[in-house]
Amino acid sequence: MSTDPKDFRRALGKFPTGVTVITTTDPQGEKIGVTASSFNSVSIDPALVLWSIDKGAYSLQAFTEGSSFTIHVLRDDQMELSNRFARRGEDKFAGVELAESGNGAPRLAAVAAWFECRTWNVYDGGDHDIIVGEVTAYGYEDNVGSLVFHNGRYAVPEVHPGVRDTAIQPQNEGFLNDYLLYQLHQALSACRAGFYPTLTRFGITAEEWRVLSLLADAPDTPVAQIAEQVTQPLTSLNETLAWLRDKRLLDAEGALSDSGRALVDRLRVLAVEHEQQLLGRLSESQCQVLKESLRLLSGGK
Repeated sequence: MSTDPKDFRRALGKFPTGVTVITTTDPQGEKIGVTASSFNSVSIDPALVLWSIDKGAYSLQAFTEGSSFTIHVLRDDQMELSNRFARRGEDKFAGVELAESGNGAPRLAAVAAWFECRTWNVYDGGDHDIIVGEVTAYGYEDNVGSLVFHNGRYAVPEVHPGVRDTAIQPQNEGFLNDYLLYQLHQALSACRAGFYPTLTRFGITAEEWRVLSLLADAPDTPVAQIAEQVTQPLTSLNETLAWLRDKRLLDAEGALSDSGRALVDRLRVLAVEHEQQLLGRLSESQCQVLKESLRLLSGGK
């Protein structure tokens, strides 16, 4: 089968994965760390896990020839830590709090879970090497969420709204129905369900829509700033931009094409119509207060 690598990666992106940082030390004692989403379990007894590393990676030899490594599952608020260990050409460990390690590999403090491993075996996996480790020690934090990578961008896991037990639904005056976080989650689910299918009909993803909408208002936004605003790592954002160029929605310089501008204008009309339907039971002043309140809660001004 002839495979378009870019399209194949997009298909794989439909499967959500956790985000990990994997560390080791090289023969000179230098600390090595990389971001990876290929972590998976292999066996419970013995306790085996695996991950894969690109054969072109600078740290390939340190991991494939080393005797130990540590896998860290990141918390949902550690997106910047993921970006740091995904970059090259900097001291990735500068200012990062470390915990005591039992296997010689640096161990990051305050993560969702960690697994100290002894290298079990290394297998050829096409353009990657597959590294299997035997877990020699591990730990985790209860009541913290984990960072997720899905559809080419960072995400957080949430309980699906369809998984509610209708037999024990709280009364309207109960705590849950009056709890802000619960209300925000329910509102978000309702908003997404009413608009995201529209994007599919126009042949674009939610990630592409965010990028197009941002560029329509601020065409000179630096790529690094776009990545931050749409919560995509730079590598994934560059793939999104390439897809938009392939679809002729962006020109070669990364600006909106005529067809891209027309699509943004059309979708904004539909977005406003959808928003008006959602907010139809609120007065104009209530809508304004709601939006201003949400901006304040998210750290805006």
